This record gives sequence, C-alpha cells and structure tokens, in this order.
Amino acid sequence: MVSFSSLISSAAILVAFFVPAILADNPINPAFAYGSTKVRGVNLGGWLVLEPWITPSLFDNTGNSAIVDEWTFGQLQNRNTALSALQNHWNTWITEQDFIAISNAGLNHVRIPIGYWAFETGPGEPYIPGQLPYLQKAVGWARSHNLKVIVDLHGAPGSQNGFDNSGHRISFPQWHSNSTNVARTDAIIKRIASLFINDQDVVTVIAPLNEPAGFDGADVLSTVRQYWYDSYGNIRFPYGTSQQSNTVVLLHDAFQPLSSWQGFQTPPQWQGVAMDTHIYQMFSQDEVSRSNQQHIQAACNMASSLSSFDLWTIVGEWTPAATDCAKYLNGLGRGARYDGTLSGSTRVGSCNGITGSASSFSSSYKTFLRQYWEAQTITYEKAAGWIQWTWKAENADDWSYQAGLQGGWIPQNPTQRQFPTICG
Repeated sequence: MVSFSSLISSAAILVAFFVPAILADNPINPAFAYGSTKVRGVNLGGWLVLEPWITPSLFDNTGNSAIVDEWTFGQLQNRNTALSALQNHWNTWITEQDFIAISNAGLNHVRIPIGYWAFETGPGEPYIPGQLPYLQKAVGWARSHNLKVIVDLHGAPGSQNGFDNSGHRISFPQWHSNSTNVARTDAIIKRIASLFINDQDVVTVIAPLNEPAGFDGADVLSTVRQYWYDSYGNIRFPYGTSQQSNTVVLLHDAFQPLSSWQGFQTPPQWQGVAMDTHIYQMFSQDEVSRSNQQHIQAACNMASSLSSFDLWTIVGEWTPAATDCAKYLNGLGRGARYDGTLSGSTRVGSCNGITGSASSFSSSYKTFLRQYWEAQTITYEKAAGWIQWTWKAENADDWSYQAGLQGGWIPQNPTQRQFPTICG
C-alpha cells in the first residue's frame, strides 16, 4: 500500500497539524442522529445533472450521437432548444409527488446531485445554468415531507473523474491539476454552505465532491486530501466567525480502500465528518461475471470493513442491479460488458429480461433482486446506512427504487425482510 506521506503534500501536512488547533471544534449536533439512526435514502439521479442512461430520451431526441453529456448537450445544439428541453426536464423529472412517495416508502434522506455550473460558468464552458431554483424548491419539499437532504456537488470545473455524470466525459480528469479549478470549487462549497445556512434542519449534509478519481494516482489524492481540509472549514464554519454549523461534511473515499483513510479527520479535532463509499458490482469483467450467489456473498462480505471504519460511513451509491446492461450505462454509444458489446469485454450472457421494463423480469429474477437488495441493506446498516442509486430511470427498472416498490423487489417499508438471514 502507498504510504500516507507520499500522498500528502507538505502543505496538506501543515494544514492537518495546525488547522485543528485553530478550530477548537465543538461536538456537532446535526438535525439527524447519524451513527445511531440509520440513513435510508435514495439519490435523485439524472435530475439536476444529466445522465444519458437515466434519461436516454433527452439525448436520443437531439438526433446527434456526439451529444453524450451535459457539456455537449449545451455545446452541440441550438441553445434555446437545449434550454427548453432542460427546463421541461427539471420541471417534470422530479416533483413534490416524488418527495411524497419517497417519504411514504419509509425513507429519511434524499441525496441531490448538482453541478458546479448551477452556480457559475467560466469562459468557453457551454453548460446551461438554471438548476439552482429547483434545488431550493426541493429543500422545501423535503421539509414538508420530513426528509433530510444531502447536497452533493457531482461535477467540478475540469471534471474530477472524466465520467459523463461529472458533466463532461473526457479521457482524463482535469480538476485536480489546475489550482483555479480547485479554487472555484472551494468558492462554490462556501456558496452552498451559505445558501442553506438557515436550512440546517433539512440540509443536514453537504458532500463537497462526488467520486474524485483517486485511481488516477497520487497527484489526484494529494489534491483531494487538501480539498477535504478546505471543505471542512468551508462547511463547518459558514458564518465568517468561529461559530460552527451543525452540517455534516460527507467526504468520498476517492475509490480507495476505507482503510487508507483510517484516522483522517476523526474526532475530537474534527467533528461531524462522515465518509461516503460507493459499491457497485458491474464495472469490471470480474464483477459482472459473478453468479447471483457470488454477488450476494460479496455484498455480505463487506460488513466488517464498513462497520469497523472510524467515521460515520454511508454507502451513498449502490444498486440491486448486478449487470451493466442498462442502455448507455457505460456511456452513450458504448455497449455492456455483460453481453460482450463493450469494447474489450467477454460476453457473460444476454441482457434480455434483466434491464429495461420490469414487465420483462421473471419471478425468479425479481426474487434475486429482492435478495440482493436485502443483503446490501442489511450489510450497509452495519455502518451508518445507505442511499440507493437511483429513485427513477426511464428504462432501467433494475436500478429504480420507484420501480422496485411497484415490482415488489423493494419492500414498502425498508426494514421489512423476506430474507433476514441472507448474510448468515
């Protein structure tokens, strides 16, 4: 394993040692009892940050196969056409009715991804803003229906991972290598903390950056660690004084083992820090080739690492889907590993009847989805809880919490169990 010292710049080490002494932190009192009450929630994916696999129609309707993310959505078509499509999408994809349904399903959190371009765009950045009023409206809906909100910065300037869900699908992320990108992101986190400074009863968590690409090396991790220090100050100290907020800072593990973050921003020097880890079993040939039972067992096997970590640990993205069959999941214009249509992959089987509409799902497949859903929620509740990706999708019912409720593989109450001993 890479040593900590090689990953942290000398500047970060100085901050690590001196910031706690300056901050003299008090225990946090968030409006949700993290660590004792389990987080059970859903992501509102594909709403304020577009994802082609969640709403393929938005992209297919452009008639342009080069439009593959929100960047090209604004860049490669008439701006008024794009704005009109976006406004219709923002107004209809998620409404107050969804918040009512989420609350009625016994859930207590929504995680809402939003991109930096909702707050500001720089020269030559073709993003179309307008998302922010919807985020603010969503906070009101959450308050009305007794849900807590995690505001999740899902896309940063330059892209923190190069994924289409960062807004800009590129071959190598640019966020970490440009200090202006990081400074812009810091300013946006300050703005988010300030915007919701009087909504701490609802916006209990701010996640300063989704999925930075730690797998791209020590340079990324060094920048991420320093950015986590910056974000702590920006989120916990939004008043411009020594007064602290009660807002939890939700870091992401940057695709590194939880053990590599052991001892990072822990009490008593740091208060109200939680760690987000995302668990998917379909983005490698090895994982997508597992049998149903192997998927379940792999989920169950995560209990000890999740439960033993030294911060509140939330599995902020996961799914009962076990394949990458959903259309455009690997990117618009790319196929799937499972059926061998993704370049370089080896076919495991047919995608028929395992994604798309649940009307094509067999009863045995729905039973597996229920078992896998239960194995994961049982395991993730050994930590601080879970937030499923995602609430709804146009044509990927295996991923949709809403479809799972309707199809019976997700229970109407998330504590109901048909397979309580599935993990032994």
